[in-house]
Amino acid sequence: MTVLDKKAIRTLPEAAIAAFGQRFGERFITSMAVREHHGTDESPYPVCPPEAVIFPRDTDEVVDAVKICNQYKVPVIPFGIGSSLEGHVLPIEGGVTLDFTEMNKVLAINAEDFTVTVQPGVIRTQLNEEIRHTGLFFPIDPGAHASIGGMTSTRASGTNAVRYGTMRENVVSMKVVTAAGKVIRTSSRARKSSSGYDLTRLFVGSEGTLGIIVEVTVRVYPQPEAVTAAICNFPTLESAVQSVIEIMQSGVAIARVEFMDTRAVKAVNAYSKLTLKETPLLLFEFHGSETGVREQAEIVQEIAKDNGGMDFEWAERPEDRKRLWTARHNSHYSGLQLRPGSRSVATDVCVPISRLAECVSETAQELEGMPFPYTIVGHVGDGNFHVQMLIDPDSREEWEMSEGINRRLVSRAIRMDGTCSGEHGVGIHKMEFLKEEHGEDALQLMRLIKHAYDPNNIFNPGKLVSWDA
Repeated sequence: MTVLDKKAIRTLPEAAIAAFGQRFGERFITSMAVREHHGTDESPYPVCPPEAVIFPRDTDEVVDAVKICNQYKVPVIPFGIGSSLEGHVLPIEGGVTLDFTEMNKVLAINAEDFTVTVQPGVIRTQLNEEIRHTGLFFPIDPGAHASIGGMTSTRASGTNAVRYGTMRENVVSMKVVTAAGKVIRTSSRARKSSSGYDLTRLFVGSEGTLGIIVEVTVRVYPQPEAVTAAICNFPTLESAVQSVIEIMQSGVAIARVEFMDTRAVKAVNAYSKLTLKETPLLLFEFHGSETGVREQAEIVQEIAKDNGGMDFEWAERPEDRKRLWTARHNSHYSGLQLRPGSRSVATDVCVPISRLAECVSETAQELEGMPFPYTIVGHVGDGNFHVQMLIDPDSREEWEMSEGINRRLVSRAIRMDGTCSGEHGVGIHKMEFLKEEHGEDALQLMRLIKHAYDPNNIFNPGKLVSWDA
């Protein structure tokens, strides 16, 4: 785990410290406890504290912070909840972290247009609570209580993506602070536009490397008339995944379909006090009218049965569905209990749906020979699955084994015309694979964009694309 050792820390100049102190007073914090909190995420990397942390309250304060950082060439890293898995928020070159906890207001609800505008610190559960009275909901659900700004930066996805898409499809517009301290709006709230470059899509997934997001307008949807969930067990991993492929090819408009391998089911049972049958399983959810949901469920049940699916169990009451999906969302923390004291190395890939069974099966066969516990779960309706490896944090050998698994998994996915990350993002952990996936010319174009938007390399440096290559 030496990737952090390769970066030189850019120490805060005294003049910058004085400018930050004058502008932000007691909200310019240099205490080690606060800094260490902001130098940690859910990745396997060690603590990497920033030089200071600022808690901005509005766009003007973000502008002023960025201007000071640009003047003195100080790195600036946006921080939402810290739930990222690939080292996105680690300030590996030092600098100042902007914590958006206090920029957490819902600014506008335009129910007639199916859009809501929020500050970046709003978390997804808060957003849904505040718009519940309108009969609308925001469907992107990565599991963690992630902030909308963080979800936008990483192009987050989640359990509902198979029906509602990812953040890429659901961010309508945003306001961004540039390196020069200007506030730009990437687009209007119109449902479509043929006007100029698509700046919105450029910033979605940019992981804080091109600018600081200070406002996001997202798409919301009517709450479905009927919702029902079901669990189906399968004799093998392959039969479960094959069912998903056939379900998607049948054209059923399923809302969610999630996979858990046997180890993940055991972990969830222990952690969430459930009694799920401990075999590979699929969790389904259907949205629509009463008649539509029933028809969808009947088709899915037949396909599952043809692939050896057993014991279709329904969860129609809201409290039962919530318990099931909470357990699924907690699978990361459930997995940690398989080896107390371990460190989780999590990775994900996404492949075309037709190659999903092959990719998952080959990965599972390789993991069987490892000396550490692991789980496989996935948003398999869109070809995306996750591997969690639980390694001894003091074992260099286990770390290298897990990194070998990660490299081979990513290469396998790319050979299948897939991607190194379906939703975790790049951060630090996936940077080495961008050339293999995109090619040198495309990677060079990404670097040129980074240099143009951020000439002093202040925005989350050392992430996504290499500045010096």
